[in-house]
Amino acid sequence: MTNFGAIFLDALLDSLKILPFLLVFYIIMELIENKTGISSKKRILEGQFAPLLGAASGIIPQCGFSIMASKFFDKNLIKMGTLVAVFIASSDEALILLLSPDAKKVYVIMPIIVIKFISAVLIGYLINLFFRNKKLQNPEEVEEIHGSSCGHNHKKDSAVKTFLVHPLLHSLKIFAFIFIINLAFGLIIATITQERLTAILQQGLWWQPLLATFVGLIPNCASSVVLTEAYINAGISFGALMAGLSANAGLGLLFLFKNRKEWKRNLLVLVILFVASLVIGYVTQGVQILFQR
Repeated sequence: MTNFGAIFLDALLDSLKILPFLLVFYIIMELIENKTGISSKKRILEGQFAPLLGAASGIIPQCGFSIMASKFFDKNLIKMGTLVAVFIASSDEALILLLSPDAKKVYVIMPIIVIKFISAVLIGYLINLFFRNKKLQNPEEVEEIHGSSCGHNHKKDSAVKTFLVHPLLHSLKIFAFIFIINLAFGLIIATITQERLTAILQQGLWWQPLLATFVGLIPNCASSVVLTEAYINAGISFGALMAGLSANAGLGLLFLFKNRKEWKRNLLVLVILFVASLVIGYVTQGVQILFQR
């Protein structure tokens, strides 16, 4: 077997180990969405506790919350700070991958949740304080907003399609991303060796949060997969991971920018999210380096 064949097989086997876990998790997420009906909770992100509740909902590993927050914000049902709190707290597929049996870095989940939650709440309240005079629309005057964890309305789908087909397709999609990343890392390590790769990454340590933030802003679940797999494979630092995941709002940004008439408002949200994520990443990296000395 050629060297490439061995690397290919290792990447495939490592990725296959996660596939059953992904399928079970996405089925559970569909069941939760079906039972809770986040699309009908128009009042849950109102009031003085809105950023707190927004951050709490964003922590749940399901991009449906960021999508619904974008739709609520576009209908003027929630304030900008609440939207940003949901975005910062969201991690899309990251927590799912870190929870998988093959990740071997489950211990970072709690620090990720704590840092993102506290940051999301503080930044959310700060933004809402700045826009405190903005009046929201009455939820009763707005038609029902539909959505799900993948951004589609599954209400008309059969139970089999909703709770099996959609989770299976989503699991296979994430599996494909993981396999490609594992294969790429395997080829890189085989070419330049683990020691040289580590040395190169250490030289660019302070550039990593910036690059990770740009990756995190990509409105696709692939971005969180890339960031998480890169961290698991020792490709980026924990600070860079925090920067990228804080910027990663899944499909939320994509749904927000669908309203082209409000491009200035949407651009402001993007800039705030970018700057906030950079700060979170560099502060985390600085603290980590300080404690390692």
